[in-house]
Amino acid sequence: MLKSVRRFFDQNIKSVSGERHGELPERALQLATASLLVEVSRADFHINAEEREAVVNAVEHMFSLSHQETREIVELAESEIDDATSLYEFTRLVNDHFDYEQKLKIVELLWRVCYADLDKDKYEEHLIRKISDLIYVTHSDFVRMRHRVETQ
Repeated sequence: MLKSVRRFFDQNIKSVSGERHGELPERALQLATASLLVEVSRADFHINAEEREAVVNAVEHMFSLSHQETREIVELAESEIDDATSLYEFTRLVNDHFDYEQKLKIVELLWRVCYADLDKDKYEEHLIRKISDLIYVTHSDFVRMRHRVETQ
């Protein structure tokens, strides 16, 4: 199983991230962000249409993509999350290539996915806290992003 996970990483994340070619990993960042959003939508073990649409909208607006490009990235992200063993590869890309303001935007988008179904589940909140920690967002900013989403 470990070999199949590594092979999947090499074929998808590594090649997309530009590690083989030394190029800007724009698609890898899109995929990593989408994967984190998908993971939050699945945290409460119930994915509904509102959460899925929140993921699509978040990716589309954050990266200024067409609707078709966004759908493809989200579908690939869902597949990656199915096969992932941890969040590390996704959060590593975010840490390596996003500045603090972009990380705050990701945390805000995570909260938007969480609240898309008008219900904040404890598992969703825990996962957002974990992701925030992994991408080095301060606790006060984690709370500020949650409050921003709750009051809109």
